[in-house]
Amino acid sequence: MNAVNLDPNTWLDRYGDILFRYSMARVRDKTIAEDLVQDTLLAAISAVDTYQGASTEQTWLVGILRHKVLDYFRKSARERPVWNELAMESDSDFDGEGSWARPVTDWETPEKAAERDEFWHVLRGCLDTLPDNLRTVFALRELDGLETDQLMATLDISTKNNLWVMLSRARKRVQRCLQTKWFERR
Repeated sequence: MNAVNLDPNTWLDRYGDILFRYSMARVRDKTIAEDLVQDTLLAAISAVDTYQGASTEQTWLVGILRHKVLDYFRKSARERPVWNELAMESDSDFDGEGSWARPVTDWETPEKAAERDEFWHVLRGCLDTLPDNLRTVFALRELDGLETDQLMATLDISTKNNLWVMLSRARKRVQRCLQTKWFERR
């Protein structure tokens, strides 16, 4: 497939919902999500000549959106500190190096659970219970796979320790929520 085969006039109808859901899952604000999708489509139209066909249109557009979301978080981090709120939780669940002090309860295989739409619905609900800063860190690390240095730069987090504390607390809350709302129901 090459740029000649692309039809930007169909992108909103064909990929708008997918792009919007992706954006909403990260920024959790309808207006911002819509703006990011619009920016993505405009950027794709501008870059249509650079599309080489190495991926599907959808993958290409989601890749552009991913960068738009990261840019949004970078800009937001400059405007307000991410490290503004951490719930006081017991650190007894972690050892001196930030690892779990006791093993995490065995869950059913992640592949099996992830295949279920219901699981993703429950996970989104669990993420909604997190403070914005913890939800953002968790989503960018666990859903988007950003590395430590990328996260620190994107969210303007000053030290790796601060990032690890945030990730540990987010993971702990998500684990507790999933344990209650998903795994114990099974």
